[in-house]
This record gives sequence, C-alpha cells and structure tokens, in this order.
Amino acid sequence: MRKLIVHEFITLDGVIQAPGGSTEDTDGGFPYGGWSRAYWHDEMGAHFGQVLMESDALLLGEKTWRIHGEAFEPDPAHDPFGGLKKYVVSTTLKSAGLWRNSAIIGGNVVEEVRKLKSQPGKSIMLDGSSVLVHTLIENDLVDEYLLHVYPLVLGMGKRLFPEGKQVNLKLVESSSVPTGVVYLRYQPA
Repeated sequence: MRKLIVHEFITLDGVIQAPGGSTEDTDGGFPYGGWSRAYWHDEMGAHFGQVLMESDALLLGEKTWRIHGEAFEPDPAHDPFGGLKKYVVSTTLKSAGLWRNSAIIGGNVVEEVRKLKSQPGKSIMLDGSSVLVHTLIENDLVDEYLLHVYPLVLGMGKRLFPEGKQVNLKLVESSSVPTGVVYLRYQPA
C-alpha cells in the first residue's frame, strides 16, 4: 500500500496558510502571506527533494493546485512536480488542463484517496491544501507528516490539524537549519 505523506511549512502555532506569498490565500482577512520567505535555506530544498524522490503522485486541493499550476505550467523545466501525476480535489472544476498530467477527483474524496493508496506505486504527497488535509486527517488517511516548523507565531490563520481531532505521533527524523527552522518527520503512533 502506498503512503500518503503530508508536507507543510508551519508556524509554531500551527498555521499553514499562505507561506509563499502575500496574495496566496487571504481567506479570513489573513494579512501575513509570505511569512516563510525570510527563513529559506537550501537544506529545506533538500528535504523537499527527498519527499519528491519518494513520491510519484501529488494530491492537492483546488486552490493549492491552481497556485502551483499557474506558477509551474508556464516553465515546465523548473517544475519540481513535473514528473508526478497530479490529483486535484474539486467539485467545481470542469477541466484539469491548467497543469499538465493532472486529473480531477470530484466524488467521494475519502474513498478515492483510499483507492489511490491501494494502487501500486510510490508515495502520494500532499502540499498545502488546508481544507483537504483536514478531511484526510479526520479519516486517518495520513501515513506521514513532514513539517518545516518556523520560529514564528502568527496568532491567526488556517491550521494543519482540525479542531477536536487527537493525533498521536512518533518522531522518526529531525534536524534544524541555520535559519532556525526545524525539520520534523512524524508517523502516526
């Protein structure tokens, strides 16, 4: 069975909203978009590259898929997800043509993800996708969490773990980077 690996940039208070840019996700009046940029280090890219090597599929919510597709489709040579099959969860999309090698999951997401996990292949990676990740966590579908934890508290924003869901984890890998970010790899206990 394939693993579902959640990779997130996350603050100390659990926020995963809009790490990359000011206009990435302003839902709820979120004013802190782009909070991750000042802490970037190449070691973080190496961690990200490691999970990409372990994966052959990318699972995303519609907003994250659009952001990634708009950024990477125009320049395929620099698309870190280029070789991965992409699955976008959406009940409104009519076409997945925005980003090559994409398919729409429009039905029962829990059942469809279970089917994907039962197929042969490498791991399935999820990046961002704050609404989708809650559904996956609530249904115990996540096999591993790769978290880059930033030395930052924002006090507001979308969080990784859904309210009221207890998740027990065991640490399987950790390291820190010179900018103060800590890399943690967890599996359900």
